[in-house]
Amino acid sequence: MPVLFESSMTTEPDPHTQNKPAFGAALERLRLDDGSDLTELALVRVVPGKRYVYRARWQGQDVYAKVFTGKNHAYYAGRDLAGVQRLAAAGIETPPLLFQGGVPDAQAQVLVFLAIGQASNAEQAWFSCDAQARFALAQKLVQTLARHHQAGLIQTDLYFKNFLVQGEVVYTLDGDGIRSLRVLFQQRQRLRNLATLFSKMDVLDDQWIPELYTGYCRQLNTICKPADLALLRALAQQVRSRMASAYADKKVFRTCTDVQVTRRFNYFLAVSRGFGLAPASLGLLDDALADPKANLKNGNTCTIAKALIADRQAVVKRYNIKDFWHGLNRAFRPSRAAASWANAHRLVISRIATPEPLALMEERFGFLRRRAYYVSEYLDAPDALQFFAQSALPEDKKAAARNLASLFYRLYLLKFSHGDCKATNIKIVNLSPVLIDLDGMQAYRLPRIFDGLFLRRHVKDLKRLMKNWEHDMETTALLKQALQAEYTSQGLYRGDAILIRAGIA
Repeated sequence: MPVLFESSMTTEPDPHTQNKPAFGAALERLRLDDGSDLTELALVRVVPGKRYVYRARWQGQDVYAKVFTGKNHAYYAGRDLAGVQRLAAAGIETPPLLFQGGVPDAQAQVLVFLAIGQASNAEQAWFSCDAQARFALAQKLVQTLARHHQAGLIQTDLYFKNFLVQGEVVYTLDGDGIRSLRVLFQQRQRLRNLATLFSKMDVLDDQWIPELYTGYCRQLNTICKPADLALLRALAQQVRSRMASAYADKKVFRTCTDVQVTRRFNYFLAVSRGFGLAPASLGLLDDALADPKANLKNGNTCTIAKALIADRQAVVKRYNIKDFWHGLNRAFRPSRAAASWANAHRLVISRIATPEPLALMEERFGFLRRRAYYVSEYLDAPDALQFFAQSALPEDKKAAARNLASLFYRLYLLKFSHGDCKATNIKIVNLSPVLIDLDGMQAYRLPRIFDGLFLRRHVKDLKRLMKNWEHDMETTALLKQALQAEYTSQGLYRGDAILIRAGIA
């Protein structure tokens, strides 16, 4: 049994103690209960009131210190310590634990780990390398996970950032997520854990899953079954979809790391961190839309304008109420602005380009919704129709067509339908497409038996895309060639006859 911390909550500290540390970014030195000091503290991660992670110096060494605070600090510190001890006992590389203990005159426990030099976390490494290097990194991570499973362990908080890469060595971080495999259904647990790792890859990298799974089975000396491989792919997509939904449909509608939310009887406001739209300045949204001649669009259902808000060039889109019956119809449903806000974050977490979502504001009367506003980053770029009409270089057109085909193939794999694929809803930035106008976008999470519904919507999206250039034979031919190459080269899923149904192949 690993030794856990004993709770320090049995004795209440004196609230008037002068030396009680104030945890946060301003803290530069921390005395530990063995008399040593953490110095040169730099805050690198925080869960307010619960956990602070610092880069620091301790006894002449570069270290990382986890400081657990709050009501259940002893429990969470003990759980993290137990996970570290399990990894060490199994011979799995993890940063050495140098100190475990408390802080004088404070309800806090501290774990101090040696900083691993010349290393980067796997998430940073993943997004900074090319496809070949990403595949090599994926192999290392799969081998590390196989070693976890061989030791009867499972990482329940499986993110790339919880692995540290130093050359050929991969260190496992965050002992808090380490658990023992349950006795029953261990193969299912392993497959789901492996699928969770795969879900962090780009969806186009799913083509590597068969080879990665073969390597995993080889290391565990087990048989690579086609049925398990099919299940692994399905589970990876399932986990990816669930995580995107949890973030886009729930997390960004409450105060979190990325968003600040304010709720009042007469309005709901969600603002991205770093965008300075305060409740007191909500009048700026209507001010931006006050001049019809300057607006990008003046319609019955929505009004759109470009504006300078909080020192950012932004697009403000107001969803109007046309009449009493329209207002009654919209009062009890999530607003279209809320759909745009959720879908923008869904695309961001799925690594599909869209203008940065900045704010969502809904006028309310209690729980009844009225007008709603969606604020996003302004992009000074041509739309797809303008780009292909204006671009003079054939190689630029070919590159943009390939990137556009890749975008739609990603949407296909992720089961996202846009719903209005006019060329004006696709901006071209550095030859790459950026999706806008997201209030009609839908994410399909239904069981595979209902895939036909999504496939019909995807075919409709492709047909609408091609309709933009029905009188431009050169661009039509270019896009058809790019779509055929993209949809057939990956080979992730076959048999849907998507391009044939869309009249492209």
